[in-house]
Amino acid sequence: MLTHPLSPQAIDEIRRRHRDIFAGQRRYLRRIGLITAVIMLYYIYFFLQYGLPWPRLVSGSQQIGHYFLRMLIWHDLAAWPFGYYLWQIFITIAIVLVGTVTASFIALPLSFLAARNVMAAPPLRPIAALFRHLFDILRGIDMAIWGMVFVRAMGMGPLAGVMAIIFQDVGLLGKLYAEGHEAVEKSPGRGLTAVGANNIQKHRYGIFTQSFPAFLALSLYQIESNTRSAAVLGFVGAGGVGLVYAENMRLWNWDVVMFITLIMVVIVMIMDKISAILRNKYIIGDEVPLYRP
Repeated sequence: MLTHPLSPQAIDEIRRRHRDIFAGQRRYLRRIGLITAVIMLYYIYFFLQYGLPWPRLVSGSQQIGHYFLRMLIWHDLAAWPFGYYLWQIFITIAIVLVGTVTASFIALPLSFLAARNVMAAPPLRPIAALFRHLFDILRGIDMAIWGMVFVRAMGMGPLAGVMAIIFQDVGLLGKLYAEGHEAVEKSPGRGLTAVGANNIQKHRYGIFTQSFPAFLALSLYQIESNTRSAAVLGFVGAGGVGLVYAENMRLWNWDVVMFITLIMVVIVMIMDKISAILRNKYIIGDEVPLYRP
């Protein structure tokens, strides 16, 4: 540990003595500079090729300000159908909870089949690759697209929204759960093997015990995320508060849009608080008092 600044001669001596280290540093800085230059050139090309004209940007900014002004001035508040709005919000929350919880319980067992440390035997590796590609396909299709598919297949209503959330979240959570299984410490599994545990016991106590905090945290976060995203499902006919958004945007009732948005923000904040409580209880845990004879 240095306690005084080095002189220029000492620095030059260190550079001569460790030429390879400083050469690697220069190569790293050149690589970072090249990547930064490529990104900047892409930005310049994008705005030159597809950039917004200045008059359109000014006009759009004025329109956005006009919309925000309409959102802040609420008209005929007493005549609003608050019961209908709150019922649609309740339907959205129900869609999110049923869809996300169902997807979590479907994705959990499938994630073991996609984890490479679980399917480590050579005959089982193709199964892991197959399930990984399945997860890629499921999460590669947006929730709104799934919603349109199920609306066409099952008709308009909450069921289509639930199925859309399940199909997207199985792909997303399945991959994240599998990566959580692969990131666990290997020592507990070796210890269980040494005492004669079978494969199911090793997966249960050696892998899932360690990956459970990630499973819980990801599931709770996905409930919050889906609460924000599920509003889009109403635009495609899958039920919930998105239908209220679509109706009032078409009628230019931006004050109602702001009211619904504020309610959704409060709901997300409440869910975040509940998630924090559950994470502190089941992930961080309570202190265990030391044994005192």
